[in-house]
Amino acid sequence: MSQLDFFSGGERPTVRKPEGHAHVSSAGRAPVGASEFASEFASVDAETRRALLSELEQSISECTLCKLHSTRNTIVFGEGHPDADVMFIGEGPGRVEDQTGRPFVGPAGELLTRIIENGMGVPRTQVYIANVVKCRPTIDLKFERDRPPEADEVRACSPVLLRQIALIQPKVIVTLGNPATKFLLNTTRGITGLRGQWSAYDGIPVMPTYHPSYVLRQSRT
Repeated sequence: MSQLDFFSGGERPTVRKPEGHAHVSSAGRAPVGASEFASEFASVDAETRRALLSELEQSISECTLCKLHSTRNTIVFGEGHPDADVMFIGEGPGRVEDQTGRPFVGPAGELLTRIIENGMGVPRTQVYIANVVKCRPTIDLKFERDRPPEADEVRACSPVLLRQIALIQPKVIVTLGNPATKFLLNTTRGITGLRGQWSAYDGIPVMPTYHPSYVLRQSRT
């Protein structure tokens, strides 16, 4: 099985909204406060969205709301088209992302880019890519290994992600891995049980799937 097949469950990884009476999980409850921005940006054009995203990025450039600020090289805000139909959300930056300030540009990002461009058939620049937390979570002070973000880190950073979603207003969200899926769907269920099943966040269809880094680890075993 190829990496693309493993990631997509053996199907071509096209992303579409549910049709007809497709199941939308009751897990798809928006986190508290998630809807408050949505109507504000409903009729905003792409260039205004881009400017507002830039302002949001600047507003967190010196953020110290959680302990991750003390070990980061740079904040990794997110990137892509401000009017994207599809938004990918991971858990947090890795080593390469922390060095470059761009999301998903390390080995996992290379795989995600192949899935987007070869599988979905669209340029990476036409989707939007972000993480739940904007600073790299590491497992030790040598920064040798990444770890999932902790609850207090997610709480500190999640308002930024919610505002990104409200600004972009994607038609579909793809959550990559456990932290993003559990946060956005407000659930304790793991990615293995949710992968490939449509849910919803604040009225937006959500497709949970494995994080590309997990796919890479599995391909080596």
